[in-house]
Order: sequence, then structure tokens, then C-alpha cells
Amino acid sequence: MDVALFSPSSLFAEEDDVTVDEETMETCNGYVERPHQFPEMELVIREFAFHQLNANFLWPGTFSFAEWLMHHREWIERRRCIELGSGTGALAIFLRKAMNLDITTSDYNDQEIEDNIAYNSTTNGITPALPHIKHSWGDAFPIPNPDWDLILASDILLYVKQYSNLIKSLSVLLKSYKPKDSQVGHLTKNEQGEGTEGLPWPAFLMSWRRRIGKEDETLFFTSCENAGLEVKHLGSRVYCIKLR
Repeated sequence: MDVALFSPSSLFAEEDDVTVDEETMETCNGYVERPHQFPEMELVIREFAFHQLNANFLWPGTFSFAEWLMHHREWIERRRCIELGSGTGALAIFLRKAMNLDITTSDYNDQEIEDNIAYNSTTNGITPALPHIKHSWGDAFPIPNPDWDLILASDILLYVKQYSNLIKSLSVLLKSYKPKDSQVGHLTKNEQGEGTEGLPWPAFLMSWRRRIGKEDETLFFTSCENAGLEVKHLGSRVYCIKLR
């Protein structure tokens, strides 16, 4: 796999509201630790100074996706979630703290990634650390009968060569879910008791802010459709993907 090297400062420069305060940055043993502002809270996140699979950065889409999820929290609360490509674990940590979400992190089969997510969990007051699953896309899922009803991901479309593996893992997770009687249907209720369109059970909800070519974007969604998945744009570069 060809891996491009990125500078954290150049990444964050893509978003006006994300800045790096060098006075608060701490670098130790190949890590960079600094505070990041999420909706209604600040998290201190340790990132790798370098990681060959770019699991070391808080990508710009994480912050906008966190904001979108908070605005649609009635769609997310009480779901049982797994996040793909968790990286530092920051989004999952935020969702656990903000809405006590039942969420499991996952990423490439790499012990350093798992250890760093555990570190970030405990640093931000989550004890024990969030559950984590090592899973390389396209490989057999490491636990029998995975049963999450919501899959989340942010900024994971960087490597075009991994699209087929990602879609293979998505299909397995979506097909493995067994609906409960109380979870049948695609409607939620708002505070007035009126029906409002919500998310399917199960569903894959993804967002990204990384700049990828239009051809790559089209390739991913077309590949999803060819694999029997249905794609719906929910706005703000957030997409819901479900079984057709």
C-alpha cells in the first residue's frame, strides 16, 4: 500500500475552526498530546507523531461529524454502535461522554492503535476503556455473530484500493444484525410524539471532509450499489448506507 506522509499542521489548516496551539502541545516518545474542542466539551487526545496507516491524526471530518451527530442525537441514542477506522478513538470517546452511547472502537490489527485508544479513553475519564476490536477490512470478522445496529465512520475513504475490502466488511456487519421486536421500522418519535424519519436498523453512517477525487467518490458509492447496498445523502456530507 502506498502511504502518503502528512503534516498535522497542514491537515488542521483545512478547517478554519481547528487550530494547533504549540504552547499546549506535548511531544513524548513519538506521541503528540493536546486538547481539542468538541461540541460542549474539550477532549485531550494523544496522537502518534507518525503512523504508517495514518491512524495518528484527528481528521477534519471528526469535528463536523460530531456536530452533526449531536444535532441528530435522537437518531443515535440507544443504538449499539461500532466505529470503523477509529484511529485515536476521539469520536467514540466524545459520543460515550456526550450521550453515554454504547460504542465499540475498531481499526487495523495493530496493538499500538488499541493501546492508544485505551490511553485516550482513560485520559478523558472513561474507565474501563472503550471496548476495541482489531479488524482489517476484508478479513473474517474476529468475533462470531457481530450484532451492532449502527456502524459509524469518519474520513475513511482515503485509500481507494481498500474500497472493496471496506464494502465486504460493511456487508458482513449489516447482514449479521438480528433485529429486535422493539427495533423494527425506520421511524423515530420526536418530543411531540410525531413520526419523523430516522435511521434504518441496521445502518452505516459515514462522513468525511478529506478531499478525494470525484471519480473516487463515485467509485465507492457505485461499488456499494453493486454490492447490494443503498446509499442516501443526508446532507452536510453525511451518508447513510443500508442493505437494499
